Amino acid sequence: MAKKESKQAEKKDKVSKERVGKKAIEPDSTDGFNPNAFAQGTREELTKVIWPTRQQLISESAAVILMVSLSATIIYFVDKLFGWASRQIF
Repeated sequence: MAKKESKQAEKKDKVSKERVGKKAIEPDSTDGFNPNAFAQGTREELTKVIWPTRQQLISESAAVILMVSLSATIIYFVDKLFGWASRQIF
């Protein structure tokens, strides 16, 4: 009986030692949603974000607007072409 208890204690110690090196965002209990742990985890993740510079933001936004406009224009002309073709056939 004592061997079984000592093995369980060793197992718990091993698990707790493994957790020391890692940041635990979730609590050990799974009772439900914990707003404090959620807020802490959110703050930790936001510190990892690499925010773009103003120049990067402007240039990448311009590239997106240009590509969307180009795609919309191509789709518009292809639609007009198929509309014209269908009117000729039917």
